[in-house]
Amino acid sequence: MKQFSAFIKKEFLEQLRSGKVMLLGTLCCLFGIMNPATAKLLPRLLVMMSEQLAENGMHITEIQVDALTSWTQFFKNIPILLIVFIVMFSSILTAEYQKGTLINVITKGMKRWKILISKLLTMFVFWMAGYLITFGITYGYNAYFWDNDIALHLWLAAFGYYLIGVWLISVVLLASVILKSSSGVTLFVGAAFAVSYFLGFLPAFREYVPTFLLSSNKLLMGVIHSDECLVALGITFFLIILNGFLSVLFFNKKTI
Repeated sequence: MKQFSAFIKKEFLEQLRSGKVMLLGTLCCLFGIMNPATAKLLPRLLVMMSEQLAENGMHITEIQVDALTSWTQFFKNIPILLIVFIVMFSSILTAEYQKGTLINVITKGMKRWKILISKLLTMFVFWMAGYLITFGITYGYNAYFWDNDIALHLWLAAFGYYLIGVWLISVVLLASVILKSSSGVTLFVGAAFAVSYFLGFLPAFREYVPTFLLSSNKLLMGVIHSDECLVALGITFFLIILNGFLSVLFFNKKTI
C-alpha cells in the first residue's frame, strides 16, 4: 500500500511540476468566465454590427439573453477543453516507456495494475477538478445575472459531458497500454470518439452510444427527456469498466 500511495504522490507531483495543472486551471477559469460573458456581450456586439449587417440585407430584432444562452455556450466550449485535456495527458504512460522508468518500479515489486490505477486516478482527479471549476464559475455567474432554473435537466446534461470525459480518459489508458507514442494515443482516442459520433447518426444506434450524452441543448430545452439518456449512461459506464479491465489485461502481458 505504501508503494501505491508513493506512486500516486509521484504522479501528482509530476503533473504539478510540468506546468500542465497550472495551464489546465487557467483554461478552466477562462472558459468558466467566458460562457456568461459571451452571453452578456452578445447583444452589444450585434448592435455594433447592425449597420454592417443591414447593408447585407440582415436586420437585427431584439435579442433575449438568459442563462440558457450561457449554458449553450458552456456546452460548446467543454469539448474544446476536453481536447486540450486529452492532448495534455496522452503521454502520461507513453512517457514512462520512453524514459524506461517503469522497469525500475516493476522490478521493485510494484504490481502492474497499481501503476495503471494510479495513472487513471490522476487523470480522473484533474478532469473532475477542472470540470467542476468551469461548471461552478458558469453556474455562479448565471445565478447572479439570470436564473439557472430556465435550463431543464441541467445537472444530467452536465453529468453527461463529464462522463464523456471519463470514458475518453479510459480510452487514453487503453491506448497508452497498446501504443508507445502520445500522438498515437491521441489519434486512437479521436478514432474512438469518431466511431461513436458517426454511429449516433444511425437510428438503430443513436441512443446506444456514449456521444448521445452530448445532446445537451435538447435536454436543456426539454426536447428529449432524461429517461432517454439512461441507456447511453449505462453503456458508457460499461465501456469505462471494460476499458479499465482490458488495460490491465494487456498491460500484464506487455513487454516493457
